Amino acid sequence: MKLNTKWMRILGGAAMGALLLVTLAWASNNPELADEAAKQLAEATGTSSALPWWAWPTILLFFCFILGIIAVLAGVGGGVLYVPLVSGFFPFHLDFVRGAGLLVALAGALAAGPGLLKRNLASLRLALPVALIASSCAIAGAFLGLALPNHIVQMCLGGTIMGIAILLLLSKNTARPVVEKQDALSLAFGMRGAYMEPATGEIVEWKTHRTVMGLLLFIVIGIMAGMFGLGAGWANVPVLNLLMGAPLKVAVGTSKFLLSITDTSAAWVYLNQGCVIPLMAIPSIVGLMMGSFVGVRLLAIAKPTFIRYMVIGVLLFAGGKALAKGLGF
Repeated sequence: MKLNTKWMRILGGAAMGALLLVTLAWASNNPELADEAAKQLAEATGTSSALPWWAWPTILLFFCFILGIIAVLAGVGGGVLYVPLVSGFFPFHLDFVRGAGLLVALAGALAAGPGLLKRNLASLRLALPVALIASSCAIAGAFLGLALPNHIVQMCLGGTIMGIAILLLLSKNTARPVVEKQDALSLAFGMRGAYMEPATGEIVEWKTHRTVMGLLLFIVIGIMAGMFGLGAGWANVPVLNLLMGAPLKVAVGTSKFLLSITDTSAAWVYLNQGCVIPLMAIPSIVGLMMGSFVGVRLLAIAKPTFIRYMVIGVLLFAGGKALAKGLGF
């Protein structure tokens, strides 16, 4: 039995070898086949599978648990931290990391979406036109990311992550932007609504403007979300809030709902190409979800400003590491 040469090229080391070894053993129920696969993987990658099969998923579970806590405290999505950090510090190939990253972002979005819609903090009229563009472009971005050479994707990922860190550092979201007049497209799509502010009981009415510019930016956001597997909350919120004029709570809620559509489109591409391995994706999702619950409890006593700057520093470091890896350093 010989493994497909495509898999030989994309497996990044002993960790992915161990994961595929278990997958093969489960699929074929043939220990001899699994042993032969392990030997071929070791020869192809120049490594040996010294660790047991459960070691890397367990390490990933605890790593993502910490990541989930930090993501909540820093006010960022887990997906934007997951891809650069896991690709930088774990011996997994970037294709598998991006596939798992999309599922991580998707899990959080699906968990939050229904509640946000119920409270009118996510707007279907605002989300659906944007989702049509972003999800279509996310599919194109996923195919583009899988087609490009790995070092090119690494360099682009590094530059993007560093750009995100700078955006987080400089952006100042506005709780209630002032929109004096809707443009014609926003009026036609009915991009307006109202929600109740729980703290005061006040009904907050809102509307949007600069719709054409916002939709054009979502073309770029969709491509980047699919290409890098980051999710796109880091970009959705500033565009919806600062550019289009949606209140911050509506922008955050609509962004979460939007991710459940955009990331699903890109995730199917990675699933179809075999770039999602359950033994990598499941510990990541479980760890991040558990960490998020703990992070919510710690939010009351933590210092979010310090955590935020720490995350920005980590993103700059991870982005630089990805950029250096892409350049061959």
